[in-house]
Amino acid sequence: MGARRYFFKKTMYALLTLLFVLSFNFVMFRVLPSDPIANLTRSQKLTRDDVAELRHSLGLDQPLPQQFVTYVKETFSLNLGRSILSGRSVWGEIKAALPATIALLSLGTLFATLLGIWVGIKGGWKRGSTFDTSSLFTSQVFWSMSEAWLGMVLIVVFGSILGWFPTGQWQTPGDATQIQRLADWGNHLFLPVLTLTLGYFGEYAIIMRSSLIEVKNDDFVLTARAKGVPDREVRKKHAVPNAFLPTFTLIFLSFGFVLGGAILIEVVFSWPGIGQLEFEAINNLDYPMIQGIFLLSSAAVIFFNLVADLLYSYMDPRIRES
Repeated sequence: MGARRYFFKKTMYALLTLLFVLSFNFVMFRVLPSDPIANLTRSQKLTRDDVAELRHSLGLDQPLPQQFVTYVKETFSLNLGRSILSGRSVWGEIKAALPATIALLSLGTLFATLLGIWVGIKGGWKRGSTFDTSSLFTSQVFWSMSEAWLGMVLIVVFGSILGWFPTGQWQTPGDATQIQRLADWGNHLFLPVLTLTLGYFGEYAIIMRSSLIEVKNDDFVLTARAKGVPDREVRKKHAVPNAFLPTFTLIFLSFGFVLGGAILIEVVFSWPGIGQLEFEAINNLDYPMIQGIFLLSSAAVIFFNLVADLLYSYMDPRIRES
């Protein structure tokens, strides 16, 4: 299969998946609930006219086919409706919360990747050593932990007991210089990023270790050693580049799990990102906001899966032939 055909095939699969998510999102929030408005206004004292006006403002008084067509058109124009809780644009609120989530995700993923790859390489190359045994145990322990639980432990230890770092929000109120604000932001960001790093480095370390152990026994590595190539060069130029492929793919494919972990971490640390926004929307039955965040998260996962497929096929052309 040629590169263009492979690209077209994977892109079409991604678009079809996105269309399914779009339809599922509509059904889940507008069809499956017997009456979303009744659930929303159950604890509020609203008149019949107020309920009818709210139903009209959300477009729920139209036939379902017409609702779906309107929903698709508005979604592609980034009009995700208005938040019931705040009355502001859903996309506007999501866009305002994105920088905080992107900062947490990018830094946490970066550090988890670097730490996991380093631990996996060092442990896998010297299998059975003290470092390998201890690092493998540590990786499995952190991998099995809930991000929310780990975050609460770090808050208790480093926030409450030691008092080294703040336990919530992303900045301290008050006037400050630009440098002071940047330092304060980093101080608030440290514990959430540490939580995300510790929560996911173990997965990357274990995969990298397993791949390297498998590659060590391949013919090209044995041949390089037989030729007298120094052990460090064999590892750096022959073993690691080939063992890195599965880990590289995993980084993109696990984006959905990392995003889910980041959402939990944001709630624990009251971090003003997408996760905190979703938590408040769920608690207040803010259907347009929940629907918008679900769609955005699903689209992000589909996009990163597509990127993983395309980059992996570029790095290993044999994939396109399978």
